[in-house]
Amino acid sequence: MKKLLDYVLSGIYLLYFGLVLVVFHVAQVIAFHGFGKEAHKKSVDWMNAFISYGWYLTGSRIQFNDRPDLPLNRPIIFVANHQSMFDISPIIWFLRRHTPVFVSKIELAHGIPGVSYNLRKSGAALIDRKDPKQAIVEIARLGKLIQQTNHSAVIFPEGTRTRSVTGEMRPFVTGGVATLLKRAPSALVVPIAIRGTRSFNPKGLFPLTSFSRMSWTVLPGIEPAGQTPEEVVRAAQEAIGAELGFVKV
Repeated sequence: MKKLLDYVLSGIYLLYFGLVLVVFHVAQVIAFHGFGKEAHKKSVDWMNAFISYGWYLTGSRIQFNDRPDLPLNRPIIFVANHQSMFDISPIIWFLRRHTPVFVSKIELAHGIPGVSYNLRKSGAALIDRKDPKQAIVEIARLGKLIQQTNHSAVIFPEGTRTRSVTGEMRPFVTGGVATLLKRAPSALVVPIAIRGTRSFNPKGLFPLTSFSRMSWTVLPGIEPAGQTPEEVVRAAQEAIGAELGFVKV
């Protein structure tokens, strides 16, 4: 019975999800060309709100534990574990005051209504994982952008989604964070612990797992001053691991 419910509710959600992407793709184009970047950002924020709250159609629940004390007058580098394509939307919506811009693989810049357009227009670092030099240049550009604007960057240092059934993390890679810090030396590094998204879509988009529980927890910031990038990334991974129960503290 539960499996049948997964298929039925997944079908309902995916019809809704596809409609949201198409409608907000059009809204983004109109906003960007007709009203400018700020209007485009608002359309992206609301697209991701609709994506996130749409999960209630599957009986699932989301919890976002924010930190309202995070500064708005300096750039932030959000460092998160990566379980699913659904990790992203709540970060965009609930942290919208920080204007999060993502480090993303370049393949996502085309072919996905709403999502691809935003990646191209938001200033995201679109990296070719087969071309390290290109990736460094793109991430450095993003670092310079957040330093100039006091916006935020979001990076998943695992490099790809974890396939562990327990959600246990892959080792965090330092290079991307190090490049961001080099170009955004005043940035605060803030870990985000993501739980439950992998079990929500363990086999891709269909079927989803109905009545899932997913959470995002923004953890205390890490001041990079006086630390090497390796130490900062290690501290971020340990903080996320402790929150998720993988590291004893």
